[in-house]
Amino acid sequence: MSSMKNPLAAILDSNKFTGLNYQDWLRNLNIVLASEKLLYTIEKSPPKEAVTPRDRDS
Repeated sequence: MSSMKNPLAAILDSNKFTGLNYQDWLRNLNIVLASEKLLYTIEKSPPKEAVTPRDRDS
């Protein structure tokens, strides 16, 4: 994410994840993703992989 496009992305640049700051970092990540309309990317489960005939044969 480029902070040039979204000034809120600078929050993540200045508050990097260290492990001890997980709650603050996650809140900031949610703010930035919501402003970019990308919050769904961490709220939804990934789609199931399609099984191809080749996969079934192995």
